[in-house]
Amino acid sequence: MLVHIKEIVKKAKQGGYAVGAFNVHNVETVLGVAQAAVRAKSPAIIQVSEGTIAYMGVKPIVHLVSTVAKNITKNIPIALHLDHGSNFNSISECISAGFSSIHSDASAYPLDENIVICKDMVEIAHAKGVWVQAEVGAIKGGHGAVGGKIKDVPLADPDEVVKLIKATGVDTIAAAVGTAHGAFTNEDIHFDLLKDIIRRIKIPFVLHGGSGVEDKMIKKAIREGVKIINVGTDIKVAFCRTLIETCIKNKKETDPRNLLRPTIKAVEDVVYKKMKLFGSAGKA
Repeated sequence: MLVHIKEIVKKAKQGGYAVGAFNVHNVETVLGVAQAAVRAKSPAIIQVSEGTIAYMGVKPIVHLVSTVAKNITKNIPIALHLDHGSNFNSISECISAGFSSIHSDASAYPLDENIVICKDMVEIAHAKGVWVQAEVGAIKGGHGAVGGKIKDVPLADPDEVVKLIKATGVDTIAAAVGTAHGAFTNEDIHFDLLKDIIRRIKIPFVLHGGSGVEDKMIKKAIREGVKIINVGTDIKVAFCRTLIETCIKNKKETDPRNLLRPTIKAVEDVVYKKMKLFGSAGKA
């Protein structure tokens, strides 16, 4: 069932666990997340990037996720979220189309500009009952990037995080605490920084870059109060590697469904493991 993200986050806060926000890219990844949610009996946030919107279109995404939530996860809470929205038109379109949460990502700008942009987005979104996530300290890397080390990972200033929240009234906050988009060998979480930020804020903290972080760090971050964890790269990798392997083994196959079907299970398995790790399994 499709619900507002606030319902999922409220129960996560009460239960002391985190909820995964899983990036989807096509029908198969949506089905993989949905099937994992049913299997784990776990709530989930399905999120899309502006790249996925350019690929599929906002209305098809909403109809697809709504239909899947109604028919496959009919007893499982699912929320729909825009990840890293930086284009005003796409953000506005998502707000109007039925997303319950949008990420207004102006973290690449100076703090004052970030605040102005997010404040405008909050005014527009809250008028429709939509939550807004902001970000402080642009999180580096790229979705799907795998291997090697990432250099010069930025860290957010806790004072700036607090200032933005107070000035804008955003509903959730992401901040650079050592993770990166992708999966790199030197990813880390600066727990002193994370603890300081969470101690000083009253809204849910969103950990971006959940794919490349060791399980023990994820568990510790949840104990410190992280409520939403973004997962993108692990899903891309599972889908693409499975599709490539299937195509190599079945070079004469002419039915795309036979080539794509194994990718659904691959995504399901990855998401299921994350739900168990985050503590959301059994909490639907």
